[in-house]
Amino acid sequence: MEKELNHPPINFGKTGALIINLGTPDSTSWFDIRKYLKEFLSDKRVIEVNPILWQIILNVFILNFRPSKTAKAYKEIWMKDENISPLLYYTQEQAKKLSNSLSGKNLIIDYAMRYGNPSIKSKIKKLHEKGCENLIILPLYPQYAAATTATVCDEVYRTLMNMRWQPSIKIIPHYESHPLYIDALVNSLNKKIKEINWKPDLILASYHGIPQKYFDKGDPYHCYCQKTTRLISEKFNSIEIKTTFQSRFGPQKWLEPYTDKTLEKLPKEGKKNVLAICPGFSSDCVETLEEILIQGKESFLESGGENFDMVPCLNDNNDHINLLKSLIQQNI
Repeated sequence: MEKELNHPPINFGKTGALIINLGTPDSTSWFDIRKYLKEFLSDKRVIEVNPILWQIILNVFILNFRPSKTAKAYKEIWMKDENISPLLYYTQEQAKKLSNSLSGKNLIIDYAMRYGNPSIKSKIKKLHEKGCENLIILPLYPQYAAATTATVCDEVYRTLMNMRWQPSIKIIPHYESHPLYIDALVNSLNKKIKEINWKPDLILASYHGIPQKYFDKGDPYHCYCQKTTRLISEKFNSIEIKTTFQSRFGPQKWLEPYTDKTLEKLPKEGKKNVLAICPGFSSDCVETLEEILIQGKESFLESGGENFDMVPCLNDNNDHINLLKSLIQQNI
């Protein structure tokens, strides 16, 4: 009788759900900021220009000057007690609460960052070692864009290319119109309006922008953002809601109207009490806390505005956890 081969011991039979956010520097130091920016800005989906020319611009100019400015912004919002960025803190909390809510010996919940740590590659490897034969990938971007959701998919696929035993993969591409998502945003608006002692003349729904040429090439992101705002407005029709786009980078044209320019103009149009919400961000981060709640507020008040506040992102509140839980359960 032929001798049986001794197969190495393996774990199997489990499903892993990996929630993935954009990423964050490890600290506010110049070196860590530079390292993070280099990885982020080297992504060909994020910056669609001649790669040779871009690497010269990036390494000679941007990475020598921008880290100091970016570090200053991160220092404004860094959670000093935990020594962690808000984005990483809330993503960790989301994973913890999902784990508690979706407890089961055959389902493992974890989190990763597209750029920075912990990496997608390291977390897929960890889940595989725990016996996850099936993976559910949930990019924490409600509105799909090539520069966000698609680049998460790219990194997942690159990781799988080097695996001998690949797990099955389900990727949740977008959820901009999911009823639980819209309800969560409406609830967060109502909660904030009850907390402030003034009535908004306008609600500004600010989304991260993309270059206009990406839209012209067929990226659906702009349409998804408009759809989210429309669905919020249908359930919250007592105050006008205006869609704008923030965080533009470089000299080229981006999606309009720009959030910063809009905030400068609104007081002159009689809109002196403004409440901002950032539906495209699943966790508060430098773009919401520093760019909108600090810089945006300052610009608005200096332009003649009277009251300005921002609705916190959904972060780890119960509505958000229920939404993420539902998205995962639908794909198990």
